[in-house]
Amino acid sequence: MRAAGKVVANALRLAKEIARKDVTTDYLNNELEKYIISQGGIPIFKGYRGFPKSICASINEEVVHGIPGPRKLREGDIISIDVGVGYRKYVADAALTIPIGEVTQEAKRLIDVCEKSLYMAINVIKSNEKLSLISRTIQEYVEKNGYSVIRNYTGHGIGRYMHEDPQVPNFVSKSLLEADEVLMSGVTIAIEPMICIGKYDTEVLNNKWTVVTKDRKLSAHFEHTIVITENGADILTQ
Repeated sequence: MRAAGKVVANALRLAKEIARKDVTTDYLNNELEKYIISQGGIPIFKGYRGFPKSICASINEEVVHGIPGPRKLREGDIISIDVGVGYRKYVADAALTIPIGEVTQEAKRLIDVCEKSLYMAINVIKSNEKLSLISRTIQEYVEKNGYSVIRNYTGHGIGRYMHEDPQVPNFVSKSLLEADEVLMSGVTIAIEPMICIGKYDTEVLNNKWTVVTKDRKLSAHFEHTIVITENGADILTQ
């Protein structure tokens, strides 16, 4: 998983270098796919439940699962890129949101709060802590800053498969508290806050994949795969 995580991290680093105005999301997809394969990895999203591409590329109001295509990035866009890599039968998964050229202060702040909420959750979690500590940490910080936490999509356990138990919500609910789990040393999870400027309601576009905010306001997404240890959490996709 560390090896898979390293490929994910370097693929996202490459994405930051090449995501520019007038670049298509298909170009990003193809370059990252080539890189992953060159490192002996498998782009795990491709074909996953029928998903047609190797990365998710979600622009502006698109929250997650954006399908790369001919759309060109424009000055002022923000794009969330999500990458999953299989390596020797194990998986790692991470995401980040990239500003294209000069973006509004509002967009910058949204990205900053989303990224910070991820690292705050990573910094508080360790073995024998409850899963809800992650959810509470993200929700409190995001809402304190005036943003909404997306409810319909969550982080997840990860290991031999991309999505494993437990679900890792970014907000606290009654059902989470009723089934709260204690995280043990060695557990691997993907924490992924998805937040937005407006209301948290989402809908799925006609392509059956791309999730957008219902009010079409900006959304940001950051993710790391981590392993829980006695002393904290170790990031595998950094």
